[in-house]
Parts: sequence; C-alpha cells; structure tokens
Amino acid sequence: MTSDSRIGPPSFGSERDMLRAFLDYHRATLAMKCEGLTDEELRQQSMPPSTLSLLGLVRHMAEVERAWFRRVFEDNDVPLVWSDKIDFQAAYDAGASTRDEAFTAWEAEVENSRRIEREAESLDQAGHQPRWGEEVSLRMVMVHVLLEYGRHNGHADFLREGVDGTVGA
Repeated sequence: MTSDSRIGPPSFGSERDMLRAFLDYHRATLAMKCEGLTDEELRQQSMPPSTLSLLGLVRHMAEVERAWFRRVFEDNDVPLVWSDKIDFQAAYDAGASTRDEAFTAWEAEVENSRRIEREAESLDQAGHQPRWGEEVSLRMVMVHVLLEYGRHNGHADFLREGVDGTVGA
C-alpha cells in the first residue's frame, strides 16, 4: 500500500450521513488493501485449507452489495454475480479471476448500492430480504453491510500482510 487517501467519517452528522460515510470508508479500505498488487498477488490464498484471497474478498463484497441492496430493494430475483444458486462461497474462488473482472463488478455494485440509498426517502424504507422471507429497513441493510466490510477488512489485513509484510489501517 502506497498511501492512505481514504476520507474518514465525520465526527458529527445525521445517522444517514454517518452510515454512508462509514460504508464508503470501509469500501475505500478494501480497495486500499488491494492497491499495488498484481493479479497473482491478489489471488494468493491464506493458509490451507482456506481458499480466501484478497481478490476473493472483492468478489464476495460485490455479491454482498448486490444481495443486500439490489435484491432487497429492486429485484428479489436478480442472480448473484458469480452464482445463480445464491452461493456466496462461489465468489471466494478467484483462481481464474483478474483485478479488472473483480473490481469492475464490485465497483458497479457499489454504485448501484449508493444510488439505491440516495433514492430512498428514509432509512426506514422497507425492502424484502428474499433469503429471510421478511421485510428489512434500509437502516438495517446499511448496518449489516458495514459490519460485513469491517469483518472482511480484518481478513484483508492478514491477507495483505501475507503478500508483502504490511499490516493495515
């Protein structure tokens, strides 16, 4: 990682502004963890039996963004990016993937998520979570996705350290 150009969340703001800023901060963190690495380095797996890699995390977070924003608020039946059976583990298999493929999909899903959030009248907007078969609020979705990024960015620290010996933010 060469530099930290992330914009930190504000110290004060509305609930929505805070959630939006923290999500964008964590999205930028994942991108930063992958910065400067080749496709081969991004595909480097952690220790066996895990197949986790930084590229797999990027692919997985594209699925998370799609599943929690597009599937909940726009189209309950839209397929995942790398699995038509709603298998989130399929995204982790980045053996044949490239930075361009993974980041193009992830960035597109992030933009869709941002659009959906911006267009929602409030954090109380309800959508249908098809896997749970129940209604959820935009607030719940934003918190859930934020927690997903936090957890996976922790994994990314160790994966990046395994590639070049750095420990992250």
